[in-house]
Amino acid sequence: MPNFSFDIVSEVNLQEMDNAVNQATKELSQRYDFKDSKSSISYDSKEKKLTLIADDDFKLRALKDILATRMTKRGISLKSLKFKDPEKAFEGYLRQIAEICMGIDKENAKKLTGIIKGLGLKVQTQIEGEKIKVSSSKKDDLQTVIGHIRGLNFPIPLSFCNYR
Repeated sequence: MPNFSFDIVSEVNLQEMDNAVNQATKELSQRYDFKDSKSSISYDSKEKKLTLIADDDFKLRALKDILATRMTKRGISLKSLKFKDPEKAFEGYLRQIAEICMGIDKENAKKLTGIIKGLGLKVQTQIEGEKIKVSSSKKDDLQTVIGHIRGLNFPIPLSFCNYR
């Protein structure tokens, strides 16, 4: 009997993130409310983090809104960013770091496998590093698992790949 499987992963397309940041930066340069402002968004793809710099709280919120809009249009979940608390930067400006979360950590992996087991289907789950492999002899059971997980409001973005 053939065994079917898929992987649950949490990944961010870094090229799309780069495009989103470039678009947000372009919009920033054209907006009237940011005229003569030192506000900026910088993206470090190696460290997988964004740095937002703004004149004040109001501009920092606006900056995050611009970024969120661009990310959403590019299909990047806002859950993939983990914002740290804003900190004072040079000359009274605010700096906020946002880390790009990749992979499913152990705690979330355990929660997910518990949720899947709770469905009462004949599926096996296996945590493999930063992803979870789900396998079953029935494709329908796998489809049910995918449907259920898509319906969850999970704290990290989840996607499915390697469907066999």
